[in-house]
Amino acid sequence: MTDQYAVFGNPINHSKSPVIHRQFAEQTGQDLHYAKQLVEVDAFVKTAQAFFAEGGKGLNVTIPFKVEAFHFAQQLTPRAQCAGAVNTLALQADGKILGDNTDGIGMVHDMHNLGWELRGKRILVLGAGGAVRGILQPVLAEHPSQVIIANRTVSKAEELAAHFHDLGDVKAKAFEALNGEQFDIVINGTSASLSGDLPPLPNGLLSSNASCYDLMYGAEPTVFLKWAAEQGAVELADGLGMLVGQAAEAFYLWRQIRPEVVPVITALRRQLNEKKSS
Repeated sequence: MTDQYAVFGNPINHSKSPVIHRQFAEQTGQDLHYAKQLVEVDAFVKTAQAFFAEGGKGLNVTIPFKVEAFHFAQQLTPRAQCAGAVNTLALQADGKILGDNTDGIGMVHDMHNLGWELRGKRILVLGAGGAVRGILQPVLAEHPSQVIIANRTVSKAEELAAHFHDLGDVKAKAFEALNGEQFDIVINGTSASLSGDLPPLPNGLLSSNASCYDLMYGAEPTVFLKWAAEQGAVELADGLGMLVGQAAEAFYLWRQIRPEVVPVITALRRQLNEKKSS
């Protein structure tokens, strides 16, 4: 019998998860079906309960349900506990639902695939919302020399720094306090890229071999990545590899098989470019 998986979200039409998991299943010879489902904003728990009651094996969870999924799960991985949000639910052998957050580890694996080294590096993270909260534990597990969280509302960044301070050297700063600082890696976790905006970043922020990563992705480079190129960043990457990476982690959690991410990233990038040129 074909195992059933799905992604829940609102909106959901744009989701590439079914395409990604279909390719993973073909690659690894797994018999599964993966669908996307629009869930009404106040109906997540009821819909998730019904999905698992009808034999569903696992769910991906996207905006705006990640915190609800955190509370819905009966068990949590350490990284989900750190993130305070869940993007993957998995039915366990004992019938309990495990909640995980694969976003951050998906990003870190993408950086490894790109040949980026995080150990000993000074890292700047822009933003203090849910996306940033989801990546901090896996980033700190790589043993950077320091992580600075910069945010317009400094109190939010300070809350995050306090929450994660026992995992490494992590501090909060206002954007204007970054003058004169230099970083080896800058990660944009703000939603500014969606609206074509840029956080107020000073010039001279990047070290001589700096790499810049945007959690957002698109056919065109984001405003942040354009800024990074102008500032002399040596390596640039958007969040497409993170999207595929977090899906690969979910797939591994569900099937205990690790799929190849590079062919899937390449295929999705080609589709994005074809849309842009058509």
